[in-house]
Amino acid sequence: MGEAGEEEAAAPAAAAGSQEAEADEQGMLAGALDAIGSLVSASLSATLFPLKWQLIRDRLNRLHAGLADITATGADDEDGEGRCGAFVSLLRDVAAAAREARELVPRSQGRHYGGGKLRLRSDLDLLAAALDAHVARLDEVYASGALTRARALVVPRPGAGASRDDVRFYVRDLFARLRVGGAEMRREAAAALAEVLRDDEKCVRVVASDVPDGVGVLVALLECPDARVQEEALEAVSVIAGSDAHRGDLVVGGVIAPVVRVLDAGACSAAAKERAARVLCRLTENSDNAWAVAAHGGVTALLNVCTDHGASGGELVCAACRVLRSLAGVDEIRKYMVADAGAVPALVSLSQGAATDDAARIQSMELLVAIASGGDGSAREAVIQEGAVESLVRALDPSSPTRSSKAREVALRAIDAVCLSPPTSTDRLLAAGFLDRVLSLLRSGDTTLQHCALKAAHRLCQVSEEIRKAMGDAGFMPEMVSVLRAAKSPETREMAAEALCALVSVHRNRKRFVQDDRSVAQLLQLLGPDEEKPTPAKRFLLSTLMHLTDSSSGRRKIMSSEHVRNLEKLAETNVPDAKRIVKKLGGSKLRSIFHGIWSL
Repeated sequence: MGEAGEEEAAAPAAAAGSQEAEADEQGMLAGALDAIGSLVSASLSATLFPLKWQLIRDRLNRLHAGLADITATGADDEDGEGRCGAFVSLLRDVAAAAREARELVPRSQGRHYGGGKLRLRSDLDLLAAALDAHVARLDEVYASGALTRARALVVPRPGAGASRDDVRFYVRDLFARLRVGGAEMRREAAAALAEVLRDDEKCVRVVASDVPDGVGVLVALLECPDARVQEEALEAVSVIAGSDAHRGDLVVGGVIAPVVRVLDAGACSAAAKERAARVLCRLTENSDNAWAVAAHGGVTALLNVCTDHGASGGELVCAACRVLRSLAGVDEIRKYMVADAGAVPALVSLSQGAATDDAARIQSMELLVAIASGGDGSAREAVIQEGAVESLVRALDPSSPTRSSKAREVALRAIDAVCLSPPTSTDRLLAAGFLDRVLSLLRSGDTTLQHCALKAAHRLCQVSEEIRKAMGDAGFMPEMVSVLRAAKSPETREMAAEALCALVSVHRNRKRFVQDDRSVAQLLQLLGPDEEKPTPAKRFLLSTLMHLTDSSSGRRKIMSSEHVRNLEKLAETNVPDAKRIVKKLGGSKLRSIFHGIWSL
């Protein structure tokens, strides 16, 4: 037989051998995948060293992903061991490692330990190292071009009103892609999962209850080096964290530690950090989770975000402040924040920083209030000593273009909480120019700001006579009368009337008030018969008039006013305070004068 004939005879034999080798490889591949899947399922029952088992499952899933995505192999290698000798060897080693690792599962269930916990820990570390080596070998085989990846069929997303079975099938398919897909497939699957979780509450239940180790897969992806996969995984976790029913599944699954690491990692994107902060925000709605966040370094990571607010971005800083406010609700954590973590100077700096946007400034002020309002007063003192009072007063400056009405409103409420409830550090408050700021806000056209400024002025009036003198000198009394004339709500009128009464109770302020003919007349005009019974505001006005009758000039101003008839009418209806004022003004002689005036 010639050479050509020999080649023709050898060709069918070679083809048959190639088909047989391919069948053997397919069988070995199926066996390896089955061994990996079996070990992953079995490992879920392990109760000892759960974090080590989670790391092992992550490596097994990566191996499963790489092996399940194979479509074809290259040509025979030089040693003739099938189409890829390295691949065949890898399949044998992976299957053997998975089968041998099965015996670690019962030892991790607490029933018996073999050589003890130390031996079990060592064996788990060895298994993790071996799996790392297998993952590296698989990457080398792919890099050599001997293997290519599959293009999987796309399962369509169920429509609105789909059954839970359809949703379950779709979500499980997405998780399969996250476990076994290549880079682009994982990105698409992660984005699709985040979207369907946002849109359909049923999917949250499916992920938490129906997908084997679904939460574990998401937790592992939180530190994925692929930024897009990490961001979408964080978005998915954020949605689950918003569910009261399944928030605890995330905590049990170990979500807090990697989320905190994302916040603290310089390499993570701004979008990833914002989503990580949002996750912590939702988790700490349950105060029980605050301890876990603090234990994993969450306080430091969150304060670093606030300190580096120029680079962090407003949304991230706002979210970090909201989490810290939840943490500050726990006494011990708040004390740590103040005494050891340097929270107060960082927040004072944030509240007055030129680069801080308005939303972040508002969140920082509200957080300062949360810190100052708790505990035994030491936190409040720390907040005051760090210059928070002066910072808050500066935030009221109406000439600053970076301070919105909302920011000034929050600053007023913060001052009320830190300095006036109960009144502390009023000297620092006045020295910082607070009275001028409040007067300016009382004269502004913003109703909300006026009300907050009035509340602050009302509280200040109750503190001491010295402060009332300062307020009288600053010009608060005419402003209180203006507020009374313009106010529509009973609460506003009552606060303004009570504040005016307190101010006029000071002798120096009375003299100043009486010198203004218009103020006394307006006060009497406000006693007009608009209600059948005297309101609380009107009773305070009568008390104010009673103070004015202590001086002869005050009595003369009242008697000469064209609105004195309002006072007389109240006396005629047996209003006690009005009757006392009339009596003080001159009794029956005055009544005769009144009647003479009214009969003209």
